[in-house]
Amino acid sequence: MSLNTPSEIIRQNSIWSILWGVTLVLLGILAVGSPLLAAVAVNAIVGWLIAFAGVVHLVIAFHAHRAGSLIWRLLVGIAYVLFGGYVIMHPALGVASLTLLLASLFLVEGVFDVALFFRMRSTQGSSWVLMDGIVTVIVGVLIFAHWPSSSAWAIGTLVGVSLIISGVTRVMLSLAVRRATDVLSPPSSKLAA
Repeated sequence: MSLNTPSEIIRQNSIWSILWGVTLVLLGILAVGSPLLAAVAVNAIVGWLIAFAGVVHLVIAFHAHRAGSLIWRLLVGIAYVLFGGYVIMHPALGVASLTLLLASLFLVEGVFDVALFFRMRSTQGSSWVLMDGIVTVIVGVLIFAHWPSSSAWAIGTLVGVSLIISGVTRVMLSLAVRRATDVLSPPSSKLAA
């Protein structure tokens, strides 16, 4: 059966959103259960992404048409590759640096979530966005307050908590969308019964 109506499309997409939310909750539980492993894993992923970005810069450098652009892009690419490699080779230092970066990210995300709540506060389930924003700001403040001594365990634990809250928020908003869609346009299976 193909999805024809907008309500059927919304229902199908909300299923994927709910599954993503549940996945975030499960990943959060794993991160809280093994915070040091989670911190090292996040550090490794970031290090590899930085190194990959450096390789992309190097490849693009050879397609530059001007000599000044070529040299600049080569230097940037080499810097990315070296920094990414350094983060991968020195996970403790990488975790400490990543902790500060993550604290900043959480603070910015939390502020944006709170601002988003005020834009969508009339929407059903929007209080979950506010709760997510407040918790995310608190997580960012906690990371800053305990840095660097607690970087090894705090980053994994706090990332896990943030993932759990974000997953629950996604599930709750998706369920609210499904309920609203069901009220406006009941599923065809309910109509047939």
